[in-house]
Amino acid sequence: MRRYLIRRLIQAVAMLFVMSIVFFLLIHAIPGGPDRVLFNPKLPPSVRLQLRHQFGLDQPLYVQYWNWLTQVLHGNFGYSFVDNQPVMSDVGARVGATVELFVVGMLFALVIAVLLGVLSAVRQYSITDYIVTLVAYFGISMPVFFFGLVLQEIFAVKLGWFPDIGRASLDQSGFTPLQVFEDYALHLVLPVAMFSLLFIAVWSRFLRSSMLDVVKQDYIRTARAKGLSPRAVFFRHALRNSLIPLITQVAIDFGGIAAGAVITEGIFAWPGLGRLFLSSLTDLDYPVILAMLIFITASVIIANLIADLLYGVVDPRIRYS
Repeated sequence: MRRYLIRRLIQAVAMLFVMSIVFFLLIHAIPGGPDRVLFNPKLPPSVRLQLRHQFGLDQPLYVQYWNWLTQVLHGNFGYSFVDNQPVMSDVGARVGATVELFVVGMLFALVIAVLLGVLSAVRQYSITDYIVTLVAYFGISMPVFFFGLVLQEIFAVKLGWFPDIGRASLDQSGFTPLQVFEDYALHLVLPVAMFSLLFIAVWSRFLRSSMLDVVKQDYIRTARAKGLSPRAVFFRHALRNSLIPLITQVAIDFGGIAAGAVITEGIFAWPGLGRLFLSSLTDLDYPVILAMLIFITASVIIANLIADLLYGVVDPRIRYS
């Protein structure tokens, strides 16, 4: 297990290194490059040359990359072109909101997807199965951004049940701790619903298919023949083995989950990393864009590593070497 983990960590670092090179080259391939953002086009050529030398932009690209990588390894992603603040300061101020939305949305999507998938598989070809299938197809076919706008229009504007934007009310003065928590929870409802729709639909169908395959296996029939109760057969054997493909699917979808968080934060004005990434793209804030791409890539790599380790937890037959 330890050797396997060390090997995977080395592969993860190598992958992150390669992707950092790709991202750095892509950012500098954008027409105009950093010059377009940093320097006023009306500046005299001599001043522009002096500024290019000051920022190291007159050096070869590989030298610029090495200087940037050296700083990154020390935890310094540079300064934002927009507010001239350290990139890590801007990221740190918003990471809490994104983690909050991400964790709640992921847990909600997984719980609902497992419940719907199991219910649909156990009652195959029943009215319940058809209803769950219809809901899943709706979630798969509905554009996520449009679904978010519909939620805002119906539940925030028309009915007024939930806030439409932001993470909390602007004025919480006089709120008790319970009211502050309730205010945060109400602001989470619509973003979480939008964020989790597609993943609930896809994962529930995936688990249903996996469950139907597992219950046809010989070891399930053997367990029933040995006299195990239906509950023991279901939870100890069928469901546990059905979760292995779902873990793989969740890990594969992790990049899409990050993209979904960006779209959700943009629509609901959620003050997290996704909104920061969108504004950085608009403003061509290269240091922030690079940092965000590295963080997203690292999170996807870590998610796949965790998925590999969970295989052994779900299925004791799996051994690592």
